[in-house]
Amino acid sequence: MATPSSKSNRIPALDFTKGALVLIMVLYHWLNYFYGSRDNRYLRFLTPSFIFITGFLISNVYFSKYGATDPRLPNRLMYRGLKIFGVFILLNVCISLLFAGNGRVLFDQLTVSNIIAIYVTGNVLIAGAGKGAAFYILVPISYLLLLSAALSIASRSYRYIFHLVFTVFLLGILVLYFRGVASPNLELLSIGLLGVICGYVPMDKIRAFVRHPYWLAIAYLSYVGIITVWNVVYPLQVVGVCLSLMVLYLVGDQSGPPGMVRCRVILLGKYSLFGYVAQIAILQLLRRGERYIDSENTILAVSFFLAFALTMVTVEGLDHARAGSKTVDRLYKAVFA
Repeated sequence: MATPSSKSNRIPALDFTKGALVLIMVLYHWLNYFYGSRDNRYLRFLTPSFIFITGFLISNVYFSKYGATDPRLPNRLMYRGLKIFGVFILLNVCISLLFAGNGRVLFDQLTVSNIIAIYVTGNVLIAGAGKGAAFYILVPISYLLLLSAALSIASRSYRYIFHLVFTVFLLGILVLYFRGVASPNLELLSIGLLGVICGYVPMDKIRAFVRHPYWLAIAYLSYVGIITVWNVVYPLQVVGVCLSLMVLYLVGDQSGPPGMVRCRVILLGKYSLFGYVAQIAILQLLRRGERYIDSENTILAVSFFLAFALTMVTVEGLDHARAGSKTVDRLYKAVFA
């Protein structure tokens, strides 16, 4: 979800990919809110895709813009990482203040075990307590940016430092697996580092590789068939992330002027972090408004339509507000850019 500040560096197909991920996230959360938790193995690629594409942008855009030896690069990455981490904390504090009983902040979430689960291991699903934190993906994304800031300095001495750390992380995941332990944070960080490594590949080569729709379709259908039988183990999740992003990129990488739908998806991709936050707030409001509708079928139809429509309208409203107000533009950049 990290977005470079320079508009000249924007790649429409990448923005389309990020926008499509936000729309799929709306679907994922809508299913959870209105159908309850269920086996969403076919959407399991979604969360790690955000951190993969963040890593991709770090090397493909930030490194290209600043250069590996530019001292502004680690500063920019560190500033961005700390900002996203702060947004995560602020959002969770606001949720606690708004939705805790009697207006009380949920200080019981600040136990040692919960802090370790959220900020160290990434095991945010706490037994008997539901989710330990909202907007959890922002934590490993911020870690990836902070880690990349440190590794960008080390890369001046050893150019393959990202590859080395990625390999070490994979070995760590393997060791934990044989010990019967999982660390989602480590797994997501590894996928993010894979995104950084892939981001070194020139865009022309990526386009040439992706533009084989028949082979891509065969590979993706094979992946779907395998997870239908075996469920989504970590190696398959990594494969699913790569294949899903290639499919979305192929759809977004079209010649000629974009149509109305594609333009709106690209716009959503430009505001992917804001859109991610906005769609959860919208679904929360829709969930609380369902008590005023008696028909379950009506609730499902109305909430489904409004979840997507309001997310798009909110993003377009922000884009217009930024264009018409320097204050709004500054506020947006201070929080999300």
